[in-house]
Amino acid sequence: MIATILPDKKKHYPVLLKELISIISPQYGGTFIDCTFGQGGYTKKILEYPKSKIIALDRDKESKKVSLKIKEKFKNRFVFENKKFSQLNEINLKKENIKSIIFDLGCSYTQIKDPQKGLSFESSGDLNMQMGLNDFSAEEVIHKLEQKDLEKIFKFFGDERDSKRIAYKIVNKRKNKKINTEELVKIIESSKIRKNFRIHSATKVFQALRIFVNKEISELIYGLINASKILKPGGIIVVVTFHSLEDKIVKFFFKSLSEKQSSSRYVPYLDKKENLLVLKNKKPITPSENEIKKNPPSRSAKLRFAIKKQNVPNFEEDILKKFNFLLEIENLSEKI
Repeated sequence: MIATILPDKKKHYPVLLKELISIISPQYGGTFIDCTFGQGGYTKKILEYPKSKIIALDRDKESKKVSLKIKEKFKNRFVFENKKFSQLNEINLKKENIKSIIFDLGCSYTQIKDPQKGLSFESSGDLNMQMGLNDFSAEEVIHKLEQKDLEKIFKFFGDERDSKRIAYKIVNKRKNKKINTEELVKIIESSKIRKNFRIHSATKVFQALRIFVNKEISELIYGLINASKILKPGGIIVVVTFHSLEDKIVKFFFKSLSEKQSSSRYVPYLDKKENLLVLKNKKPITPSENEIKKNPPSRSAKLRFAIKKQNVPNFEEDILKKFNFLLEIENLSEKI
């Protein structure tokens, strides 16, 4: 009998690692910025190439513990910063030859199972969902925002069909009882009209809350903007997304800044339009069947990358305008 090798559910697997390495080519040297260090999966692999250097960022202070072990081994080739990746522009990079900036937008197994963070609907106790360097928690969102605001968050950040009913029940329940993780799951399950047996009933609401609490929309947008400014021509931006909202932002960012634009299909392309980026692949790279078998959570991953062509002034204006509605929803946090 041939033994079946099952994936280790307690291990964090860096997604699309082989594909990433083939794109950024660390064997030729240079400095790489790992914007979502996490458990150090990408960083460790890149540092196997002796000419490479890593500047790693992570908002989660727990990642500092992982970074200390890597720092012991690669003293002169590894730097860790406890920062959000939207703060890329605050790092002194004048002497660095930045070859690539990498974003892996997924949560690690360690983060998901951390009871202090409460990211999972399988958690217990108080609602939290703070990934680090936060201003408020999920508990504050649930207890302080108005019904219409909660509905917007669930609908547009989680694509939750029953957002109105869920928001209504939350507001009524919180009048008499504090809502913790278990109670929120019960509210969501009792609000669902249509059951989707492929995913848990609470998945979309918990996703929406995590995105809102950690301001993931503005983080991603400003992270991409600052990465594009920092890179020199020829540098590569790589982004791995795990849900449609993230991928929509990345896809638009890369596409809109790599194509000549026309105001109308009846008007010729504007020759004066300067392209910031070049796309080699218009379609995303997705995990192989073998990788999905080894690491099932990778099935939703999409990798997109773009090469910086030239410096372009004020390129961010169209990006911010495109996603202004989502940024306005994120700004509902000012009411907390």
